[in-house]
Amino acid sequence: MNRIKNWTKIENRNLTAAAGFQAAGVHCGLKKEKKDLALIYSEMDAAAAGVFTRNLVQAAPVKLCRSRLANPIKAIVVNSGNANACTGERGEKDAAEMAAAAAEALDIDSQQVLVCSTGVIGETMPIKKIKNGIKTAAAGLGRGLQPDAAAAEAILTTDTTIKQSACRCTIPGAEFHLAGIAKGSGMICPNMATMLAFLVTDAKIDRSLLQGLFVKAVDASFNLITVDGETSTNDTALILAGGASGIEIKEDGKLFHTFREMLNQVCSELARQIVEDGEGLTKLITLTITGAPEKSGARIMARTVLNSSLVKTAFYGEDANWGRIIAALGYAGVDFDPSRVDIFIGPYQVAADGCAVSFDEVKMKGILGKREISVLIDLKSGPVEITARGTDLSHEYININSSYRS
Repeated sequence: MNRIKNWTKIENRNLTAAAGFQAAGVHCGLKKEKKDLALIYSEMDAAAAGVFTRNLVQAAPVKLCRSRLANPIKAIVVNSGNANACTGERGEKDAAEMAAAAAEALDIDSQQVLVCSTGVIGETMPIKKIKNGIKTAAAGLGRGLQPDAAAAEAILTTDTTIKQSACRCTIPGAEFHLAGIAKGSGMICPNMATMLAFLVTDAKIDRSLLQGLFVKAVDASFNLITVDGETSTNDTALILAGGASGIEIKEDGKLFHTFREMLNQVCSELARQIVEDGEGLTKLITLTITGAPEKSGARIMARTVLNSSLVKTAFYGEDANWGRIIAALGYAGVDFDPSRVDIFIGPYQVAADGCAVSFDEVKMKGILGKREISVLIDLKSGPVEITARGTDLSHEYININSSYRS
């Protein structure tokens, strides 16, 4: 029996739909004109959880966040336009100075501030501009549509649109909210979390329980998307639980499943928005692998297929070249029986038991001409099914990334 859904999406509010949080987004001069510094402030000490890049080259802000995650957190300061990565001791000092500047502006302990950066790697931070921006942002903190959108805009780099999602628990007498913003359109690959994402909730929850739930939510959402197979030095996903609603989430409590569903919903929605805004995207590919013996292998297969340049360019060229798909499966490093594989593009089967199946080329052109294309791979070897999302590879992607620094 299906459980009754005890939550609903919020369409007209975002971060500050969660009680006890304020937000701001300003222009501090890292970009020519657009907003480039965001500030998220919790009026109460918040439990924090996070998931970070697995890239061995990690930016200074990532290291700072890792070291402070167990602290009660009051603020997150985020800049876009400069990654503060591969900047040595100077970069670590700059990240600490960003936290200190936010702490001073908000009259809190600097150990309660997390820092995130995104942008060009290897350039030192113009710290004076950032400090001035932090002061401006702190003075402009607020609640509502405008500050929510400003913060969501200020974290973007090559993105073309803001990414935000929010939910509300609808159980009478137990109302709480969970909301988030994210950035990412390039350097996106399912290897945690390959973007920046910031979630907040006005529910109260133990930090260790929150961390466990957040890791699983990220794994089922952000880790199953890919745009270009690149993993950033700065990837960070954070969630703050401030508790201003007075509603407490316990693992054995009646609200646990509702909270988990809301967390999964917001993460999945943000992940979907990231893929839909993929750099140079002309096709959005939804790949389902079914009949797999276990999840980890299926995830590797999905990642390999969606990251294949030949598969990507085939979809860009609207070519039903299923041979590239099965070839990518073959070098994924996961054992399977090629003679059992069925492949479908849209509603049409293109391979059965590892061999070609004739299909109507005209009808297939109609499927491949659409912006959203579904692919199903049936391994016929087990009970596991996973769904991942990716994009094609276009000339525009090359144009964007060949001139990024300028």
